[in-house]
Amino acid sequence: MAVATVALEARPILTVEGLTVALPQGADRPLAVDNVSLDLRRGEILCIVGESGSGKSALSGAIMGAPAPGLKVVGGSVRLGEQELTRLSERAWCRIRGRRIAMIFQEPMASLNPVITVGAQIMEVFELHARMSPAERRERALALIRSMQLPEPERIAASYPHQLSGGQCQRVIIAMALAMNPEVLIADEPTTALDVTTQAQVLKLIRELRALNDHAILFITHDFGVVAEIADRIAVMRHGRIVEIGEARHVLTQPEHPYTRELLAAVPSLVPPAIDEQAVVVTPDSSKTVLAVSGLSKSYGPVRAVNEISFDLQRGTTLSIVGESGCGKSSLARLIVRLAEPTGGRVEVNGGCFLSLRGRELRASCRAVQMIFQDPFGSLNPLRTVGAVIERAAVLAGADRRTARARAAELLDRVGLPKEALDRRPAAFSGGQKQRIGIARALAMSPDVLIADESLSALDASSQAQILDLLRKLQSELGLAILLITHDLRVAAQISHRIAVMQGGRIVEIGPAEQVINSPQHPYTRELLESAPGRGLV
Repeated sequence: MAVATVALEARPILTVEGLTVALPQGADRPLAVDNVSLDLRRGEILCIVGESGSGKSALSGAIMGAPAPGLKVVGGSVRLGEQELTRLSERAWCRIRGRRIAMIFQEPMASLNPVITVGAQIMEVFELHARMSPAERRERALALIRSMQLPEPERIAASYPHQLSGGQCQRVIIAMALAMNPEVLIADEPTTALDVTTQAQVLKLIRELRALNDHAILFITHDFGVVAEIADRIAVMRHGRIVEIGEARHVLTQPEHPYTRELLAAVPSLVPPAIDEQAVVVTPDSSKTVLAVSGLSKSYGPVRAVNEISFDLQRGTTLSIVGESGCGKSSLARLIVRLAEPTGGRVEVNGGCFLSLRGRELRASCRAVQMIFQDPFGSLNPLRTVGAVIERAAVLAGADRRTARARAAELLDRVGLPKEALDRRPAAFSGGQKQRIGIARALAMSPDVLIADESLSALDASSQAQILDLLRKLQSELGLAILLITHDLRVAAQISHRIAVMQGGRIVEIGPAEQVINSPQHPYTRELLESAPGRGLV
């Protein structure tokens, strides 16, 4: 466990006392942040950890003087040095944000303007907060890009966000936050959307910048693996309150609050379960191959995103495809479900050629292969009730409208949601609950194969554990074959019978989960395993 130790100033640079933030009327609870007190010293990384909805982001927004719409600071104090922040006007805040206190956001692509080069966006920070000539702003921007260890600074500066990888965009966001060398950095889930190797690089960069510039960093995350890599101290939030706070090593190894122990227990391990816990479902046709992929390829101009991929998937088994962002995992999934057409190769579903089907035959066969998408928020129509979403899928699968409602209620019960959910819209549910709704919608088509494309990456550890348990239960009951697309080796280790490792559009290693995790044969597989955050945590 790599827990940093630094010499800290006695006087806090940021002090929060009794901070209270109210939720809108009609919410499940009255307060998003309930009487929270903490302090942060120069050169320290304090991690705020908790499940989705625990109040982490509401706390960071209130500290920044920018609570989310509908939230309101109703009590308490936030001091930056000796300056009280809660009573500042917006005009006064504009002189502090970016200059003395800055934010690194979770989703880099959503935080950058898609029609302005990244160099111009960095220079804009200097334009707002410093008196510099255009030439000076450009030179400072290039220096920041170099400090982020990005290659070819001139090219990066001239690039638009879509021309960079997710990890490169995140480094640009960090550069913008550091432009004015602020006293306090707030990092809100900055590594959640990144694969393990990019995540490791960004965490290393943040540690190095802290050591170089003595920043005070408030790091918001739900990932205890990340916490174990970077935290000096840890504060655990639940229902808007801090239930435990202390030195990182103590909280991780001797947690005092039951909720902290519960969160740590939910962290997936890199150790695959015992064989009898993930045995293949025994059915009369348990050896039946339901999905066979051979020589599948997809080219975009000179780039081969998917390059001669071959594997098969049997009934009642799970195959995980793991690799870094850009290795071709999601492109492979899109080819299999015909959201994109391959440039070569073959896909067979239940023995029939899937790629040659058209029209009614294709729609009929598509029922056998269903996808659970990565973003549970974006994959559900916000204007339709949950019942209407699932009922429509059931009707497409052949149910009449009279029985579709009963089918929807049955499926919600199967995924652990009450029947009252039928008449609610997606906004009324948490991320984990929305993912359960996505699973119910997929099951309404009575598929043989479920493809889960990064469907757990946005969820906290306890929600991940619940969805993994649900998928195992459904597989046992229904004999489903599951193709799991993920960059998280911990998740793959816990649910897979086999693991395939992708790099540069190719499968470089495939085998039983225990063999790939414990005795990796390919150097890239070993690199992925070594990059997994908090390897000594569990």
